[in-house]
Amino acid sequence: MKFTLSWLKEHLETDASLEEIVEKLTMIGLEVEEVTDRAAKLSHFKIAKVLDAEQHPNADRLRVLKVDTGEGEPLQIVCGAPNARTGLVGVLGRPGDYVPGLDVTLSVGKIRDVESFGMMCSERELELSEEHDGIIDLPEDAPVGVSYAEWAGLSDPIIEIGLTPNRPDCTGVYGIARDLAAAGVGRLKERSHDQVRGAFPCPTGVKLDFGETKPLCKAFGLRLVKGIKNGPSPKWMQDRLLAIGLRPINTLVDITNYMTFDQGRPLHVFDAAKVKGDLVVRRGAKGETIEGLNGKSYEVDDSICVISDDNGLESIGGILGGEISGCTEETTDVLIESALWDEDTIAATGRKLGVNTDARYRFERGVDPDYMLPGLEAATKLVLDLCGGEASDVVVSGRVPDDTNIIEFPLSEVKRLSGIDASVAEINVVLKALGFWISGSGATIKVAAPNWRPDIEGKADLVEEVVRIIGLDRVPSTPLPRTGNVGAKVLTPGQIRRSRARRSLASRGLNEAVTWSFIAKVEAEAFGGGKPELTLANPISSDMSEMRPSLLPGLLTAAQRNADRGFPDVGLFEVGQIFEGDAPNDQKMVAAGIRRGTAVLEGQGRHWSAPTRTVSVFDAKADALAALAAAGAPVDKLQVYVDAPDYFHPGRSGALKLGPKNTLAVFGEIHPRTLGVLDIEGPLVGFEIYLDNLPVPKGKASRSKGALNASDLMPVRRDFAFVVGQEVPAETLLKAARGAEKTLISDVTLFDVYEGKGIPEDHKSLAIDVTLQPKQKTLTDEEIEAIGQKIIASVQKATGGTLRG
Repeated sequence: MKFTLSWLKEHLETDASLEEIVEKLTMIGLEVEEVTDRAAKLSHFKIAKVLDAEQHPNADRLRVLKVDTGEGEPLQIVCGAPNARTGLVGVLGRPGDYVPGLDVTLSVGKIRDVESFGMMCSERELELSEEHDGIIDLPEDAPVGVSYAEWAGLSDPIIEIGLTPNRPDCTGVYGIARDLAAAGVGRLKERSHDQVRGAFPCPTGVKLDFGETKPLCKAFGLRLVKGIKNGPSPKWMQDRLLAIGLRPINTLVDITNYMTFDQGRPLHVFDAAKVKGDLVVRRGAKGETIEGLNGKSYEVDDSICVISDDNGLESIGGILGGEISGCTEETTDVLIESALWDEDTIAATGRKLGVNTDARYRFERGVDPDYMLPGLEAATKLVLDLCGGEASDVVVSGRVPDDTNIIEFPLSEVKRLSGIDASVAEINVVLKALGFWISGSGATIKVAAPNWRPDIEGKADLVEEVVRIIGLDRVPSTPLPRTGNVGAKVLTPGQIRRSRARRSLASRGLNEAVTWSFIAKVEAEAFGGGKPELTLANPISSDMSEMRPSLLPGLLTAAQRNADRGFPDVGLFEVGQIFEGDAPNDQKMVAAGIRRGTAVLEGQGRHWSAPTRTVSVFDAKADALAALAAAGAPVDKLQVYVDAPDYFHPGRSGALKLGPKNTLAVFGEIHPRTLGVLDIEGPLVGFEIYLDNLPVPKGKASRSKGALNASDLMPVRRDFAFVVGQEVPAETLLKAARGAEKTLISDVTLFDVYEGKGIPEDHKSLAIDVTLQPKQKTLTDEEIEAIGQKIIASVQKATGGTLRG
């Protein structure tokens, strides 16, 4: 629900500031979601005057304007508006200004080879109206160089509140003002109860025809106003409708929209010249259709309430009017409808037809039945004031129900349910201010809710009303009793990731280390840190002056300390935080590890059974993938990129990403230059996993495992060798092979890389092992050959390589 501050003050006499009103609205249960300042949004647009308008040299419909901005030299603007002329005073947008109606930010550009330094704006481009036939044409005395928003008085704030379904009384600005007045923020201005005297009988009758079935319309009021002149509504009404996001159409339609949001009373208007005979409110018949005012066609049935005449269906009751009887600027006689519809039927019809309108929103929650006829009178008065004409008598069919509910209310319930010790006088003042009827003076009184509050059903509802107006801040704080038992801890997703990554890395033979969060400045700069905001004001020592940008410096220096003490072949890991800046979001959780010397997965040190192997980039990659898999990352979807940080060796490093922007891990051999800065001896490889970047795992529908997807057919393996350029990553070739036949190819692995005799210079041979897993039947030689050709074609397309002979 949106409204402007000035609109609210039309019903509420108050000196309270915007901040006080916003705070009080939230305190009484009408939570303010947003306050929009249109003046701030349009503050950059200035009033400017066209000094000269010449024909564009390369376009018949364009003009080149010289525009006085009130400061400095005139600007050159290319404009296509038909009303652009010398002497026009309009609104100028300059380069850098955001135009809300176009959703673009202006820049200097060329239009048909002529430079333009901004634009002259129309009302639609500034979201002031739908007018777009020309640019804004202001009076000649409008001050050039002044902010247009300030001059035009657009500084009226727009307040948006989030209404709960139980508050239909606040679907109109008047109802909100009534609640604020009850809370002590000003005095409610009583709305007019003047009746418009009918000058003649209404020629169109109304009949509620539901037979023996449940009535879907409780009461229906109608009157004719003839001799009107329809056209654009007045500016004050258009401004209010535009402020809340409604498009002005014409005066008659705008009046119905205005009454909907001002009084919470939806109405409908029929062009009387298009209505034939009397109106009949009935159930729809299967097969009947209606063209709605929204341009869509709807088929109805007997669960839907419709309004018909001798022409057929005219509207869907309480939800949507029909195109056949819609009012236009040619309308001279209008029928104004004000009705009470069955709430459940409105809700069911809206869901069935998929129609959401402002009228449906209010009718399905319940409108004030006592305001049905006063609302018709108020709308009639607006039509007469704005369109002229003469009104008929009112025709009413049905009966406005009296649903008064008398509640026996023990005043002690306020204390029992809320804890607030409110006096009897205080309770009575609150209820009367909200429009409740009160009788009695003892410990228990009788209370009846006003008809605009259909949500009030019992004693607890009355206590809620008292508490929200008195103030929830008066509810005393009472500590919960101690139970003596401590509830079991529940791990967060981040804690689970860290635990699983830690277990995985430990199972791969790495030892966990805990290093300082502070490192030396030279170490921080070597790993992309050293920012001024991350320098400690009072460091423990000069070697601990910077917050660490990476876990690797601490692990590398720890490995070197072990080597200095006779333990050169070590594997270490750590799970901890790194710091990219001093903002809360700049603190990241990372798992990192390093391997040195011969500390490979198979075991460290020398052995007689096999030659000694030192660590390589592939050991770091394997560690990173294992930890990512354990933490729940979709490793089968990861792609390998070569843009690892520069503290890794550029030819022996990589990054594991989900798409080009989401980096989950980096790995590689530590750059010799980085080792030199830290005074560390290699070889050393390492990796870092950014745990915060992992996607959130989807919740499982059940804890049971899925069905086993196994085949009893023998897999088929085929080898392929391709000659590709040196620059082609093996991952590109593997990905192309996997995608050649996804339903049958279960695995693709690289088993040989060859460079030398028989291979052209700047090329290499990559040999892959492809496993085919049949699902339905054993593959024939012809089918295997066809799949092989698909693999060759896919690899050739992706890499430009050829099958090795």
